Amino acid sequence: MIISWNTTRLCNQFCVHCYRQAGDAVDPDELTTAQGLELISGIAEAGFKILILSGGEPLMRPDIYQLIEHGRGVGLRVVLGTNGVLITEEVARRLKEAGAARVGISLDHIDPKMHDEWRRMDGAWEASVAGMANCRKVGLPFQIHTTVTERNEACITEMTDLAVDLGAAGHHIFFLVPTGRGKDIEAESLRAADYERLLARILEKQREVEIELKPTCAPQFMRIAKKKGIPMRYTKGCLAGTAYCVIIPNGDVQPCPYLPISVGNVKETPFPVIWRDSVLFKELRANELKGRCGSCDCADICGGCRARAYYYSDGDYMAEEPWCLYRPSEKEALVSE
Repeated sequence: MIISWNTTRLCNQFCVHCYRQAGDAVDPDELTTAQGLELISGIAEAGFKILILSGGEPLMRPDIYQLIEHGRGVGLRVVLGTNGVLITEEVARRLKEAGAARVGISLDHIDPKMHDEWRRMDGAWEASVAGMANCRKVGLPFQIHTTVTERNEACITEMTDLAVDLGAAGHHIFFLVPTGRGKDIEAESLRAADYERLLARILEKQREVEIELKPTCAPQFMRIAKKKGIPMRYTKGCLAGTAYCVIIPNGDVQPCPYLPISVGNVKETPFPVIWRDSVLFKELRANELKGRCGSCDCADICGGCRARAYYYSDGDYMAEEPWCLYRPSEKEALVSE
Protein backbone atom coordinates (compact mmCIF):
# COMPACT_ATOMS: atom_id res chain seq x y z
CA MET A 1 0.00 0.00 0.00
CA ILE A 2 1.13 3.52 -0.77
CA ILE A 3 0.26 6.88 0.78
CA SER A 4 1.03 10.54 0.09
CA TRP A 5 1.39 13.30 2.64
CA ASN A 6 1.28 16.78 1.13
CA THR A 7 3.49 18.16 3.86
CA THR A 8 3.05 21.85 2.99
CA ARG A 9 1.29 24.25 0.66
CA LEU A 10 4.39 26.44 0.57
CA CYS A 11 6.21 26.34 -2.77
CA ASN A 12 8.85 28.25 -4.71
CA GLN A 13 6.89 27.78 -7.94
CA PHE A 14 3.32 28.67 -8.96
CA CYS A 15 2.42 25.98 -11.49
CA VAL A 16 -0.63 26.45 -13.67
CA HIS A 17 -1.80 22.88 -13.00
CA CYS A 18 -1.12 22.61 -9.24
CA TYR A 19 -3.79 20.49 -7.57
CA ARG A 20 -2.80 21.82 -4.14
CA GLN A 21 -2.87 25.49 -5.18
CA ALA A 22 0.56 25.87 -3.65
CA GLY A 23 2.40 29.17 -3.49
CA ASP A 24 4.28 31.51 -1.18
CA ALA A 25 1.91 31.28 1.79
CA VAL A 26 2.17 28.76 4.64
CA ASP A 27 -1.07 27.04 5.61
CA PRO A 28 -1.66 28.16 9.24
CA ASP A 29 -3.20 24.75 9.98
CA GLU A 30 -0.24 22.80 8.59
CA LEU A 31 0.75 19.78 10.67
CA THR A 32 3.57 20.49 13.11
CA THR A 33 6.66 18.33 13.36
CA ALA A 34 5.23 16.46 16.36
CA GLN A 35 1.94 15.87 14.58
CA GLY A 36 3.81 14.75 11.49
CA LEU A 37 5.89 12.23 13.40
CA GLU A 38 2.73 10.83 15.01
CA LEU A 39 1.07 10.62 11.60
CA ILE A 40 4.01 8.71 10.12
CA SER A 41 3.89 6.21 12.98
CA GLY A 42 0.16 5.77 12.36
CA ILE A 43 0.76 5.22 8.65
CA ALA A 44 3.14 2.36 9.43
CA GLU A 45 0.69 0.96 12.00
CA ALA A 46 -2.06 0.93 9.36
CA GLY A 47 0.04 -1.35 7.16
CA PHE A 48 1.31 1.06 4.53
CA LYS A 49 4.69 0.31 2.96
CA ILE A 50 5.51 3.38 0.86
CA LEU A 51 5.26 7.01 2.03
CA ILE A 52 5.47 9.86 -0.47
CA LEU A 53 6.36 13.21 1.07
CA SER A 54 5.30 15.99 -1.28
CA GLY A 55 3.73 19.43 -1.16
CA GLY A 56 3.81 22.18 -2.26
CA GLU A 57 7.56 21.85 -2.13
CA PRO A 58 8.55 19.50 0.73
CA LEU A 59 12.13 20.79 0.79
CA MET A 60 10.75 24.07 2.12
CA ARG A 61 9.86 22.31 5.38
CA PRO A 62 12.87 22.67 7.72
CA ASP A 63 12.02 19.34 9.37
CA ILE A 64 11.87 17.30 6.16
CA TYR A 65 15.02 15.30 6.98
CA GLN A 66 13.65 14.45 10.42
CA LEU A 67 10.38 13.26 8.88
CA ILE A 68 12.23 11.09 6.36
CA GLU A 69 14.43 9.59 9.05
CA HIS A 70 11.42 8.77 11.20
CA GLY A 71 9.63 7.16 8.28
CA ARG A 72 12.59 4.94 7.58
CA GLY A 73 12.83 4.14 11.29
CA VAL A 74 9.29 2.77 11.43
CA GLY A 75 9.88 0.59 8.37
CA LEU A 76 8.50 2.72 5.55
CA ARG A 77 10.05 3.20 2.13
CA VAL A 78 10.14 7.00 1.99
CA VAL A 79 10.21 8.85 -1.31
CA LEU A 80 10.05 12.56 -2.07
CA GLY A 81 7.93 14.39 -4.65
CA THR A 82 9.66 17.68 -5.50
CA ASN A 83 10.28 20.16 -8.30
CA GLY A 84 14.00 19.53 -7.73
CA VAL A 85 15.04 23.18 -7.85
CA LEU A 86 16.40 23.15 -4.28
CA ILE A 87 18.39 19.91 -4.63
CA THR A 88 22.01 20.96 -4.36
CA GLU A 89 24.63 18.25 -3.97
CA GLU A 90 24.55 18.81 -0.19
CA VAL A 91 20.75 18.50 -0.09
CA ALA A 92 20.88 15.30 -2.16
CA ARG A 93 23.44 13.86 0.23
CA ARG A 94 21.36 14.80 3.29
CA LEU A 95 18.26 13.23 1.73
CA LYS A 96 20.14 10.00 1.13
CA GLU A 97 21.62 9.98 4.63
CA ALA A 98 18.19 10.61 6.17
CA GLY A 99 16.88 7.53 4.38
CA ALA A 100 15.08 8.73 1.26
CA ALA A 101 14.81 5.75 -1.08
CA ARG A 102 14.02 7.75 -4.22
CA VAL A 103 13.18 11.27 -5.37
CA GLY A 104 10.50 12.11 -7.93
CA ILE A 105 11.36 15.32 -9.78
CA SER A 106 8.86 17.18 -11.96
CA LEU A 107 9.76 17.99 -15.56
CA ASP A 108 6.90 18.83 -17.89
CA HIS A 109 8.46 19.50 -21.29
CA ILE A 110 11.58 18.83 -23.33
CA ASP A 111 11.61 22.55 -24.17
CA PRO A 112 12.96 24.53 -21.18
CA LYS A 113 10.96 27.61 -22.15
CA MET A 114 7.67 25.70 -22.19
CA HIS A 115 8.45 24.09 -18.84
CA ASP A 116 9.35 27.44 -17.27
CA GLU A 117 6.14 29.04 -18.54
CA TRP A 118 4.07 26.24 -17.06
CA ARG A 119 5.95 26.48 -13.76
CA ARG A 120 5.95 30.31 -13.81
CA MET A 121 9.62 30.37 -12.88
CA ASP A 122 12.53 31.43 -15.07
CA GLY A 123 15.33 28.88 -15.11
CA ALA A 124 13.14 26.16 -13.58
CA TRP A 125 14.01 23.53 -16.21
CA GLU A 126 17.76 23.94 -15.82
CA ALA A 127 17.49 23.97 -12.02
CA SER A 128 15.40 20.78 -11.96
CA VAL A 129 17.82 18.98 -14.30
CA ALA A 130 20.71 20.16 -12.10
CA GLY A 131 18.87 18.67 -9.11
CA MET A 132 18.71 15.35 -10.95
CA ALA A 133 22.43 15.51 -11.64
CA ASN A 134 23.11 16.12 -7.96
CA CYS A 135 21.02 13.09 -7.01
CA ARG A 136 23.00 11.03 -9.47
CA LYS A 137 26.30 12.28 -8.03
CA VAL A 138 25.50 11.00 -4.55
CA GLY A 139 23.80 7.79 -5.66
CA LEU A 140 20.26 8.81 -4.77
CA PRO A 141 17.84 7.24 -7.30
CA PHE A 142 15.38 9.61 -8.95
CA GLN A 143 12.50 9.44 -11.39
CA ILE A 144 10.87 12.08 -13.56
CA HIS A 145 7.24 13.15 -13.13
CA THR A 146 5.42 14.75 -16.06
CA THR A 147 1.89 16.14 -16.06
CA VAL A 148 0.39 15.68 -19.52
CA THR A 149 -2.08 17.94 -21.34
CA GLU A 150 -2.48 19.05 -24.94
CA ARG A 151 0.58 21.29 -24.38
CA ASN A 152 3.05 18.43 -24.18
CA GLU A 153 1.22 15.30 -25.36
CA ALA A 154 3.24 15.14 -28.57
CA CYS A 155 6.60 15.00 -26.79
CA ILE A 156 5.85 12.55 -23.96
CA THR A 157 7.89 9.66 -25.37
CA GLU A 158 10.71 12.11 -26.11
CA MET A 159 10.51 12.99 -22.42
CA THR A 160 11.04 9.30 -21.70
CA ASP A 161 14.17 9.32 -23.86
CA LEU A 162 15.37 12.37 -21.93
CA ALA A 163 14.69 10.57 -18.65
CA VAL A 164 16.87 7.68 -19.84
CA ASP A 165 19.64 10.07 -20.89
CA LEU A 166 19.55 11.84 -17.52
CA GLY A 167 19.84 8.57 -15.60
CA ALA A 168 16.32 8.42 -14.18
CA ALA A 169 15.01 5.17 -12.75
CA GLY A 170 11.50 5.82 -14.07
CA HIS A 171 9.17 8.17 -15.88
CA HIS A 172 5.73 8.62 -14.32
CA ILE A 173 3.19 10.41 -16.50
CA PHE A 174 0.28 12.13 -14.72
CA PHE A 175 -2.86 12.71 -16.79
CA LEU A 176 -4.40 16.02 -15.77
CA VAL A 177 -7.42 15.89 -13.46
CA PRO A 178 -9.13 19.30 -13.06
CA THR A 179 -8.43 20.00 -9.40
CA GLY A 180 -7.03 23.12 -7.75
CA ARG A 181 -5.50 25.42 -10.36
CA GLY A 182 -5.84 22.55 -12.81
CA LYS A 183 -9.49 23.55 -13.18
CA ASP A 184 -8.34 26.67 -14.99
CA ILE A 185 -6.77 24.61 -17.79
CA GLU A 186 -9.43 21.89 -17.96
CA ALA A 187 -9.92 22.58 -21.67
CA GLU A 188 -6.35 21.36 -22.26
CA SER A 189 -6.90 17.93 -20.73
CA LEU A 190 -6.84 15.04 -23.18
CA ARG A 191 -10.18 13.65 -24.32
CA ALA A 192 -11.00 9.99 -24.88
CA ALA A 193 -9.37 9.24 -28.24
CA ASP A 194 -6.14 11.16 -27.54
CA TYR A 195 -6.09 9.75 -24.00
CA GLU A 196 -6.28 6.20 -25.39
CA ARG A 197 -3.68 6.83 -28.10
CA LEU A 198 -1.19 8.26 -25.64
CA LEU A 199 -1.60 5.34 -23.25
CA ALA A 200 -0.88 3.00 -26.16
CA ARG A 201 2.21 5.00 -27.12
CA ILE A 202 3.51 4.95 -23.55
CA LEU A 203 3.04 1.20 -23.24
CA GLU A 204 4.69 0.55 -26.59
CA LYS A 205 7.56 2.76 -25.43
CA GLN A 206 7.88 0.53 -22.38
CA ARG A 207 8.96 -2.27 -24.73
CA GLU A 208 11.91 -0.10 -25.83
CA VAL A 209 13.27 1.18 -22.51
CA GLU A 210 14.43 -0.47 -19.33
CA ILE A 211 13.21 2.22 -16.95
CA GLU A 212 9.68 1.97 -15.55
CA LEU A 213 6.94 3.95 -17.30
CA LYS A 214 3.83 4.51 -15.19
CA PRO A 215 0.70 6.32 -16.36
CA THR A 216 -1.09 7.87 -13.37
CA CYS A 217 -4.71 9.02 -13.15
CA ALA A 218 -5.22 6.93 -16.30
CA PRO A 219 -6.22 3.49 -14.97
CA GLN A 220 -7.10 2.21 -18.44
CA PHE A 221 -3.38 1.54 -18.90
CA MET A 222 -3.97 -1.79 -17.16
CA ARG A 223 -6.50 -2.90 -19.78
CA ILE A 224 -4.26 -1.80 -22.65
CA ALA A 225 -1.19 -3.47 -21.12
CA LYS A 226 -3.12 -6.72 -20.72
CA LYS A 227 -4.35 -6.53 -24.31
CA LYS A 228 -0.81 -5.95 -25.61
CA GLY A 229 0.76 -8.58 -23.36
CA ILE A 230 2.95 -6.06 -21.56
CA PRO A 231 3.64 -7.21 -17.98
CA MET A 232 2.86 -4.75 -15.18
CA ARG A 233 3.79 -5.01 -11.52
CA TYR A 234 0.53 -3.30 -10.56
CA THR A 235 -2.74 -5.03 -9.73
CA LYS A 236 -5.21 -2.20 -10.40
CA GLY A 237 -5.23 1.18 -12.10
CA CYS A 238 -7.11 3.40 -9.62
CA LEU A 239 -6.17 2.73 -5.99
CA ALA A 240 -8.05 5.64 -4.38
CA GLY A 241 -9.33 4.63 -0.97
CA THR A 242 -8.42 0.98 -1.49
CA ALA A 243 -4.62 0.82 -1.36
CA TYR A 244 -3.87 4.55 -1.48
CA CYS A 245 -4.91 7.85 0.06
CA VAL A 246 -3.49 11.30 0.78
CA ILE A 247 -3.14 13.56 3.80
CA ILE A 248 -3.22 17.24 2.84
CA PRO A 249 -1.29 19.95 4.75
CA ASN A 250 -3.99 20.67 7.35
CA GLY A 251 -4.34 16.98 8.26
CA ASP A 252 -7.47 16.15 6.24
CA VAL A 253 -7.48 12.66 4.70
CA GLN A 254 -8.71 12.29 1.10
CA PRO A 255 -8.99 9.25 -1.21
CA CYS A 256 -6.44 10.84 -3.55
CA PRO A 257 -4.96 14.31 -4.19
CA TYR A 258 -7.43 14.95 -7.01
CA LEU A 259 -10.61 13.85 -5.20
CA PRO A 260 -11.21 16.71 -2.73
CA ILE A 261 -13.46 14.99 -0.19
CA SER A 262 -12.28 14.83 3.42
CA VAL A 263 -13.03 11.63 5.32
CA GLY A 264 -11.51 12.85 8.60
CA ASN A 265 -8.61 14.79 10.08
CA VAL A 266 -5.58 13.21 11.75
CA LYS A 267 -5.52 15.98 14.38
CA GLU A 268 -8.87 14.70 15.63
CA THR A 269 -8.82 10.97 14.81
CA PRO A 270 -5.81 8.64 14.59
CA PHE A 271 -4.99 7.85 10.98
CA PRO A 272 -5.36 4.03 11.34
CA VAL A 273 -8.94 4.56 12.54
CA ILE A 274 -9.77 6.81 9.59
CA TRP A 275 -8.25 4.33 7.15
CA ARG A 276 -10.16 1.41 8.67
CA ASP A 277 -13.54 2.98 9.36
CA SER A 278 -14.20 5.63 6.69
CA VAL A 279 -17.59 5.03 5.07
CA LEU A 280 -16.34 6.55 1.80
CA PHE A 281 -13.30 4.28 1.77
CA LYS A 282 -15.53 1.26 2.38
CA GLU A 283 -17.69 2.31 -0.56
CA LEU A 284 -14.65 2.58 -2.82
CA ARG A 285 -13.41 -0.81 -1.65
CA ALA A 286 -16.75 -2.42 -2.51
CA ASN A 287 -16.11 -1.27 -6.11
CA GLU A 288 -19.82 -1.00 -6.94
CA LEU A 289 -19.30 1.42 -9.79
CA LYS A 290 -22.01 3.03 -11.88
CA GLY A 291 -22.64 3.39 -15.60
CA ARG A 292 -20.26 1.71 -18.02
CA CYS A 293 -17.62 1.23 -15.33
CA GLY A 294 -20.12 -0.83 -13.34
CA SER A 295 -20.70 -3.27 -16.19
CA CYS A 296 -17.14 -3.33 -17.53
CA ASP A 297 -15.24 -6.60 -17.63
CA CYS A 298 -12.04 -4.69 -16.76
CA ALA A 299 -13.39 -3.05 -13.59
CA ASP A 300 -11.26 -5.28 -11.38
CA ILE A 301 -7.97 -4.17 -12.99
CA CYS A 302 -8.92 -0.63 -13.99
CA GLY A 303 -11.68 0.85 -11.84
CA GLY A 304 -11.85 4.10 -13.80
CA CYS A 305 -10.41 7.32 -12.40
CA ARG A 306 -12.61 8.12 -9.40
CA ALA A 307 -11.38 11.72 -9.27
CA ARG A 308 -12.18 12.36 -12.92
CA ALA A 309 -15.58 10.71 -12.46
CA TYR A 310 -16.21 13.02 -9.49
CA TYR A 311 -15.35 16.17 -11.44
CA TYR A 312 -17.29 15.42 -14.61
CA SER A 313 -20.41 14.07 -12.86
CA ASP A 314 -20.80 17.01 -10.46
CA GLY A 315 -19.68 15.09 -7.43
CA ASP A 316 -20.44 11.38 -7.91
CA TYR A 317 -17.14 9.59 -7.31
CA MET A 318 -18.72 6.23 -8.19
CA ALA A 319 -19.83 7.42 -11.65
CA GLU A 320 -18.37 6.09 -14.88
CA GLU A 321 -14.98 7.28 -16.14
CA PRO A 322 -15.72 9.90 -18.83
CA TRP A 323 -12.55 9.50 -20.93
CA CYS A 324 -12.77 5.81 -21.78
CA LEU A 325 -13.53 4.37 -25.22
CA TYR A 326 -13.77 0.74 -24.16
CA ARG A 327 -17.09 -1.01 -24.83
CA PRO A 328 -16.88 -4.73 -24.02
CA SER A 329 -19.99 -5.54 -26.08
CA GLU A 330 -18.83 -3.72 -29.20
CA LYS A 331 -16.51 -5.19 -31.80
CA GLU A 332 -15.00 -2.00 -33.20
CA ALA A 333 -11.26 -1.76 -32.69
CA LEU A 334 -10.02 0.81 -30.20
CA VAL A 335 -7.41 3.36 -31.21
CA SER A 336 -4.99 1.65 -28.80
CA GLU A 337 -5.14 -1.70 -30.56
